[in-house]
Amino acid sequence: MKKLIIQIPCYNEEATLGITLSALPRQVPGMDSVEWLVIDDGSTDGTVQVAREHGVEHLVHFPRRQGLARAFMAGLEASLRAGAEVIVNTDADNQYCAEDIPKLIQPILAKKAEIVIGQRPIEEMQHFSRSKKFLQRLGSWVVRIVSGTDIADAPSGFRAISREAAIRLNVFSDYTYTLEMIIQAGLKGMAITSVPVRVNPTTRPSRLVKSIPSYVQRSLFTILRIFMTYQPLRFFTILGSIPLATGFLLDLRWLALFLSGTPRTHLPSLILASILVLVGFQIWIFGLMADLMSVNRKLLEEIQLKVRQAELDRQGSSESS
Repeated sequence: MKKLIIQIPCYNEEATLGITLSALPRQVPGMDSVEWLVIDDGSTDGTVQVAREHGVEHLVHFPRRQGLARAFMAGLEASLRAGAEVIVNTDADNQYCAEDIPKLIQPILAKKAEIVIGQRPIEEMQHFSRSKKFLQRLGSWVVRIVSGTDIADAPSGFRAISREAAIRLNVFSDYTYTLEMIIQAGLKGMAITSVPVRVNPTTRPSRLVKSIPSYVQRSLFTILRIFMTYQPLRFFTILGSIPLATGFLLDLRWLALFLSGTPRTHLPSLILASILVLVGFQIWIFGLMADLMSVNRKLLEEIQLKVRQAELDRQGSSESS
């Protein structure tokens, strides 16, 4: 029995959650059943009551706010325990058109992808300023370079995940899951694609992007952190090459001046070159050590994957009996 669970992370969404739930489908082609799951991230308003009034089958509650990323991961865990074959994540502010959910999950049903990202028509979204559109394109480009994917709308929260992909995913950020999930999926070799989706008129300002500088800073930190985690040797090789190449060029300059017979020793330049070369080699050594440590991380992830699968299989067996 193929079950689709649509999950919605919520924090004080009493005003918009009812609108979002009213638009969600109860039947989707290719799925035998459709259920809803709401993650209450420590809401202090009537979010939980609205969810219950609209017949939400599954409710995850945090006593205190944990952040969007942890709410997203808690939703995945709960969806897996509830037997979901496909999980769709959407926002509680009704930003995404729920009628596009069949289109969103189609690549998964066709076995062409494990993760599907809903690509918004960014250029047509009037409430996006020019600077925000530019940053969205720039951020998505950086994510494509780091992850090796071709996702055009990396910050989109409208996405579908297969059961197998959800079991393998780990989100470490406390801020947001969107960028980290794509980078992690790409570096782990998961099949990921995107499909164009529609958006609804905005109902409230974004709570994630409180200010452009803060969002850019946190997004860059997330990208660098995941890049260092999954590609440490490549990251530190690139980083160490900068001072190493600079020091090497300064050495060549000193050598050229020395061979030309200049009366000056240019000793400060030679000392600086030696320091830069030494720093570059040290960073390369850090990369080698980090790469060796990443082997342990991969082994731990394999153990975690087997434990998750065993727990879910055991749960499925107990429910069937």
